[in-house]
Amino acid sequence: MSKDILFEIGLEEIPARFIRAAMEQLQDRMSKWLDSARINHAGVTAYATPRRLAVFVKDAAEKQEDISEEVKGPSRKIALDANGDWSKAALGFARSQGVSPEQFTFKELAGVEYIYATKNSAGVETASLLTEGLLGIVNAMTFPKNMRWGAYDFKFVRPIRWMVALFGKEIIDLEITDVKAGNVSRGHRFLGTETVISEPAQYVESMRAQHVLVDVKERETLILDQINKLAEEKSWTIAIKEDLLEEVLFLVETPTVLFGTFDPSFLEIPQDVLITSMREHQRYFPVFDAAGKLLPFFVTVRNGNAESLDVIAKGNEKVLRARLSDAKFFYQEDQKMKIDDALAKLEN
Repeated sequence: MSKDILFEIGLEEIPARFIRAAMEQLQDRMSKWLDSARINHAGVTAYATPRRLAVFVKDAAEKQEDISEEVKGPSRKIALDANGDWSKAALGFARSQGVSPEQFTFKELAGVEYIYATKNSAGVETASLLTEGLLGIVNAMTFPKNMRWGAYDFKFVRPIRWMVALFGKEIIDLEITDVKAGNVSRGHRFLGTETVISEPAQYVESMRAQHVLVDVKERETLILDQINKLAEEKSWTIAIKEDLLEEVLFLVETPTVLFGTFDPSFLEIPQDVLITSMREHQRYFPVFDAAGKLLPFFVTVRNGNAESLDVIAKGNEKVLRARLSDAKFFYQEDQKMKIDDALAKLEN
């Protein structure tokens, strides 16, 4: 018999650049723990958004595998004394393996007889291992930067606010920094509500109903599909830089693509300056025409649905205007300097 496992760690917003590595680490540690604990399963899937890290284990065995292990000991010549009794070496081997000498067998290997001890270990119930196992996984996780909160010595990438830990429909007894695991997760911060996850297999769809797409690949596909559709409608070329897409992917739980515009007078500035301002400061995708010339538009991704996109666009345009005004000012100021004087400044 088997049951699915779900473990979700709900957090304050995680820096986007940390999330993929954290998700993969959680998946890797869960897989390795299941293997070391001798718990058979049909695969581990990881999920992540800015507010959660999660793993789903399909068809985890309800009981550890029983093991029967044969361990090679000293040779027969060393294991028996002159009287044919067990030697100190043989008795020491028996103690180290937790077996009685009467359980020894002899087998020949490369022309030499050795004693062998057979160790049998009955598997225990998976449910009895999960609390300690999950706690060990969380404590072992590492991040580029950690946080402590409250009066706790525990460190993690961001403060833990809720946990979901299920083995089938049963809640796993787990508590970290006074946060007790249950079966209640949290939806999108503005569009969703708390939701009960009645069993692990319902996790993805339960979160979708609360405006959270936990599947990273699904979010990426949705973003790219929306960008490509917009590009086709407008006859634009929207430059998708991989590192920017990666960052945006982990800034949203429900991605909705929108576009805005900026004053064409800013195009007097070299387009590399404009592109840098849009990409690095605002996480916007620049827009080009068929000839590769920058157009006075930008594309961005909202963490929410398609309501009031015109208002969202205006807000983004206002922020970008300030950014581009700064860029224009510094570009014009730099032009007042001789290039030799500018290069001399680099010495300091």
